[in-house]
Amino acid sequence: MTSGEHESPVFRVGGISYLRIPAEDPRRAAAFYEAVFDWRVDSDRQDPSFEDGTGHVIGHIVADQPVAGEGGVRPYVYVESVDDTLGRVAAHGGEVVTAPYPEGDLRVATFRDPVGNVVGVWQRA
Repeated sequence: MTSGEHESPVFRVGGISYLRIPAEDPRRAAAFYEAVFDWRVDSDRQDPSFEDGTGHVIGHIVADQPVAGEGGVRPYVYVESVDDTLGRVAAHGGEVVTAPYPEGDLRVATFRDPVGNVVGVWQRA
């Protein structure tokens, strides 16, 4: 067995691997991301932790930072279907900010989560 063979996939030099998602109500935000993207979430803590669907990104949802809104760095999550994802966004208290639009051979959209952060989604067209 080589060194790192069983290491977590978050340990990738140069790769984004950790996010802090600001939210006035971290548990509400955690439930939203778990429902919309099927992220693994540990809500049994004040600052719920999460792991994205690939296992490459982990993080916490925290109340000690201001919600980013439309400013700041905006993450985009790759999805199988932008339309289906936006349907789950709406069903769980989020709202579409930018309707799906083509960008080269991609479809892209943005939404506001229930706590005010704007996040993007994209898929291959």
